[in-house]
Amino acid sequence: MIRAIIIDDESTIRKMVREKISLFFKDKITIIAETSNVKEGIVMINNYQPDILFLDIELTDGTSFDILNEVTYHNYQIIFITGFSEHAIKAIKVGALDYILKPIDNDEFVESTNKAITELDKNRNIKNFINVSSDFFKGNKNKRIVLKTLSTHHIVNENDILYCKSEGMYTTFYLKNDLEIMISKPLKSAEELLSKSIFLKCHQSYIVNKDYVIKYITEGFLILKNDIKIPIAHRRKEFVLNNID
Repeated sequence: MIRAIIIDDESTIRKMVREKISLFFKDKITIIAETSNVKEGIVMINNYQPDILFLDIELTDGTSFDILNEVTYHNYQIIFITGFSEHAIKAIKVGALDYILKPIDNDEFVESTNKAITELDKNRNIKNFINVSSDFFKGNKNKRIVLKTLSTHHIVNENDILYCKSEGMYTTFYLKNDLEIMISKPLKSAEELLSKSIFLKCHQSYIVNKDYVIKYITEGFLILKNDIKIPIAHRRKEFVLNNID
């Protein structure tokens, strides 16, 4: 039986999660503990060593990242349960973690929980992904993102990304040292991970790191370091030129 803990400062949400577990995963998951605060959450995770955590991000006495940064046990999957907080959602996304929005939709709950169950046996070091999300949530500098490929997860420093190029539902990140990482996401999803202060969408298929742009040439291209040529869409020319430092 898969063992789960619920940490949320809203009793109605904790009750809702229990009910959905009972309804959809009665023979797979058992709730072994629940709490509303950081202090008890740390003790429960270390003592009970759950397989899955259902976590609200913002609690009355801190955040779930305060819990995750303090616990010594890390062999679990996480499903965040959050309201419509743009900052919190982006923090979750940059760490390639999963979340459900409040109010909890049945289909989203089942999809996320099934995904967590599937990931249980893969032995990935989730602590690294938590650190990426936590750093972003706390506003730490030198932002990192997690890029999930079919075979692995890559933790990448934003400053090492030269540009991104999309082809349909796939996007390739081109990094320093000639490293390329392809994810099965469209450019829009890639753009959501990146800092708007650093990256600029110059074409429907390209996003560039402004720090690597050397010049613009009138034929309609940006020239990056290492003589990389990136096209600019005609309709985005004025915007791009106005936003290159």
